[in-house]
Amino acid sequence: MRGQRIRRHRGKGHFQRWTAPREAILQLLAKSSKHMSAKEIYHALQRRYPGIGMTTVYRTLDLLIRMGLIHKFAFGDGHNRYEFIPDETKQHHHHLICIECGKIINYSEFPDEELALVGKIEEKLAKKYNFQITDHNIEFIGLCPKCR
Repeated sequence: MRGQRIRRHRGKGHFQRWTAPREAILQLLAKSSKHMSAKEIYHALQRRYPGIGMTTVYRTLDLLIRMGLIHKFAFGDGHNRYEFIPDETKQHHHHLICIECGKIINYSEFPDEELALVGKIEEKLAKKYNFQITDHNIEFIGLCPKCR
C-alpha cells in the first residue's frame, strides 16, 4: 500500500506492513513514562487518528509484543499495561506498584547485584524444570508515600 513502510521484527526474519496507527502507538509508548493501558492509548490517539478503533489498538499492541518492541504487564488492577522496550543502551528496570492508587515506579538500583542473583535463580530454574527462560520481571507490591 502507498505510504506504508515495511518494518523488520527485532531478532526475527519476518516483516510487517508498517501503518500510521502502528507507528503512532509505538511512538506514544516510546515517549511515555507511564505504563499505559489499551484504553489510555486509544484515548491519547483518538483526536489525531479519529478513525482508530479499540480493535486496532489491541491488534497493534499484540503485534508490537510479538515483534519484541513492547512489554505487556498485568499489575493486578484488571488492566494490562504496556511499556516500550528501550534500546540495550538504556538501563534495565523493574517496578514498585502501589496497591492503593495504582502508581507504578520504575527502579533500577542494584543492577549488578540483581543481575547476579536473578542469573543464579534463572540457571537453577532452567535446569530443574528444563525450561528456557527468555526474560523476567520483578515487581514489588505495596504502598507509595502518598498512600501510606
